[in-house]
Amino acid sequence: MSDWRGWVPRAWSLALALLLLGPALAPGYVLSYDMVWVPDLAVRPDVWGVGSGLPRAVPSDAVVALLDEVVPGARLQELVLLGALVAGGLGVRRLLPGVPLPAQLVAMTVYQWNPYVAERLLIGHWPVLVGYGVLPWVLVAGRRWRETGVVPASLLVLAPLGCLSASAGLATAVALVAVAVGGRRTAPVVLLALVANLPWLVTGALHAADARTDGTGADVFALGPDGVLPPPLAALALGGTWNAEVVLPSRDGALAWLGLLLLVALAAAGARGWLARTERRDAVALLVCWTVGLVLALATWVVPGVVAWLAEHVPGAGLVRDGSRLLVLCAPLVAVLAGSGAAALLRRVPDPTPRLVLAGALAVLPVTLLPDAALGLSGRLEPTTYPASYAAARDAVDAAGPGDVLALPLSSYRQPSWNHDRKVLDPLGRHLTRDVVASDELVVSDRTVAGEDPRVRRAAAALAAASPGERAERLAAMGVGFVVVDRLAPGEAPDVAGRVLLDSEELLVVALADVVERSVPTSWVVAAGAAWGLWGACAVLAGCLALHRRAPRTRRDRTAT
Repeated sequence: MSDWRGWVPRAWSLALALLLLGPALAPGYVLSYDMVWVPDLAVRPDVWGVGSGLPRAVPSDAVVALLDEVVPGARLQELVLLGALVAGGLGVRRLLPGVPLPAQLVAMTVYQWNPYVAERLLIGHWPVLVGYGVLPWVLVAGRRWRETGVVPASLLVLAPLGCLSASAGLATAVALVAVAVGGRRTAPVVLLALVANLPWLVTGALHAADARTDGTGADVFALGPDGVLPPPLAALALGGTWNAEVVLPSRDGALAWLGLLLLVALAAAGARGWLARTERRDAVALLVCWTVGLVLALATWVVPGVVAWLAEHVPGAGLVRDGSRLLVLCAPLVAVLAGSGAAALLRRVPDPTPRLVLAGALAVLPVTLLPDAALGLSGRLEPTTYPASYAAARDAVDAAGPGDVLALPLSSYRQPSWNHDRKVLDPLGRHLTRDVVASDELVVSDRTVAGEDPRVRRAAAALAAASPGERAERLAAMGVGFVVVDRLAPGEAPDVAGRVLLDSEELLVVALADVVERSVPTSWVVAAGAAWGLWGACAVLAGCLALHRRAPRTRRDRTAT
């Protein structure tokens, strides 16, 4: 019986993840908005955070660049997406000890199948989803640390894994501190939360002069409606992304209201029972996480002017502009209360058969209320393959001289026909082995959010020169050795004089002469190296602790034998 009860939740979580991803697990690459995976992401300066632009993809890009040396990029993407979803479902079950299995399955469904997960999949925030999947496990491991006084070896892996992006790192740190801090543990807990976020904190500090962001983004990225649900109610239902294009059609009708009412009803039914059986400190931790996530999300809607001022004047404060991202902190409590509510309802049904029917209905209800999330968000996560010209461009640049790459046109997103006419962040930069200067501006509903990379501004000024030769000279002087033009992308791409390395239907690659190579300051290398060393040391220390703690058990087993 115990084996059966152990396998059912695993099978259920896997089934939900497979149904949600659907065609996304077919051969190829899922390219959707910010989700850009390539066959082999190069280990180059900008993945470590010492490129010219803000380290927005630190440490996630470095982790991918190392792992795809072992696992092909397409397979790695599938494993990451599937693993994040399954881990989240199995982890949230651990927050409901002593609750009947059917109620645990309800909590798992709520955690894996909701607007937050669907919208983050479509907008391509896969590091946020990894943090989402890790979050319940961080809470469980942090609770064990608090109760035993001994740091679990697993937490030394979970905490850095939950910090693959700045916003995910902030959420992981809040959760860890909320559940584990207290007494003599305060300093070690805060230290671990700091070290887990060290790569982006340190490399972000190196770019502090450029880390003040455009205040316009505070209004653009503020918590928004989720279909028919206004922002405050959308947040309660774990929705409210700023990008209306990734909101599923079912959120525009009665199903959105029914979903919200279901969550509220289950929470109301289960709150008292949950508080009665949950250790006070654990309940406070989940409530703190929920409150922090909701307040930060609502702040972007209630006081966007304050958020804008902070983004413009405080380096790094721009990471809270996207209010709905931090709703990740609300999800554990929402799922736990839903499971507790299901348990309370099931206790009121004495007969086994009706109780079984009710349990099944509650477990699948989140799926039926968000039906267009199934099968890769109704096919919107269909994989694609890159044109051969992308590999040819990489080979051509590798075989040529020094210098970074300028990607033209100077626009952030593409909508190529070979990607089913779906929007995606320009994938060229991740294909090449050189650092890439690319636009970091974002245009949303005819409003432009300015970028931060000073080299982009310098490149734009160089392109404004009168002749192709003068443009090439100015670009070469700033360390640009190649210009790559995406011919399928709309926008202006001024001619630049140079040697043509590739001239294909999709891409034009031109090599420039007399390039002044850009060097990375030694102080940057030392600082970033120290941050990365401490971050990576967490995994090494975890392995050492696990072996050390296993050794006494092994000796005891041999002695007993």
